[in-house]
Amino acid sequence: MNLGIIKKALPWWAKIAAKILLARLPLPYGLWKKLGLFEHGQMQSIEYAQRVFNEHLSQVNPPQDFVGLELGPGDSLLSAIVARQHGAQKIYMVDAGDFANKDIEIYKLADKHLSESEGVATQLDNAQTLVDVLQVYNAEYLTEGLASLKKIESNTVDFVWSQAVLEHVREHEFLDSMKEIQRILKTEGKCSHSVDLKDHLGGALNNLRFSAKVWESDFMTSSGFYTNRIRYSEMISLFEQAGFEVDVLEQRKWEALPTPLNKINSKYRELGEQELLTQGFTVLLSPVKV
Repeated sequence: MNLGIIKKALPWWAKIAAKILLARLPLPYGLWKKLGLFEHGQMQSIEYAQRVFNEHLSQVNPPQDFVGLELGPGDSLLSAIVARQHGAQKIYMVDAGDFANKDIEIYKLADKHLSESEGVATQLDNAQTLVDVLQVYNAEYLTEGLASLKKIESNTVDFVWSQAVLEHVREHEFLDSMKEIQRILKTEGKCSHSVDLKDHLGGALNNLRFSAKVWESDFMTSSGFYTNRIRYSEMISLFEQAGFEVDVLEQRKWEALPTPLNKINSKYRELGEQELLTQGFTVLLSPVKV
């Protein structure tokens, strides 16, 4: 039985216990990623990176030579290459840590793939390091989350996007993060975000079983399975508080709750079953015109 099958077979509580234990072993993130135990997205596939970027791009249609920002690029910075192929003059890639793969061959293969499909010359033939890749594609990789957003100049970004990232922003930093994104956007700028409200332990609502005191503790948030548990209506409200006009493009729902309502913490149980049925959504955000 391979590791993937074992992971799928484990109940949610066993996954939490295993990750709490494993996260405290003195091993580098790169090793955990190779084992498939701790991963920050699927962005090491150029086809996946292309598909995700194109889906967000089609919602926004930014101007030529746009400045873009990907929130939470995860395990690779392939979006910088994809975005440049679609006209970006500059890309910021902002994450909460340094998770990106440093293997230069991944980026050279992506560069070759895109150059062949677009009929243009390759750009990374002489690149030796990830720093070289970033310089060639005029990209900045910033790894301090909210603190990194604060370093970007106001009114300079045309297009912000994220894929299953906003649910991982720490709850106490969420509103401030959205305010910073609103600040750096140009007046006509837009954001496209796909948000996954499932528990990331097996696709249910088992993360809602815990009290805020337990779930938001440093012990839990540092164990590799954290989601902020902000529900659909509250997240929409926070977008509005940050100064955005909100256009929900898609709302994805379960037909029935995947976790029994009586097992869910009272804070979330009081929201009602209809609110909890939303498992994810895609949203387009625009700065409120003053």
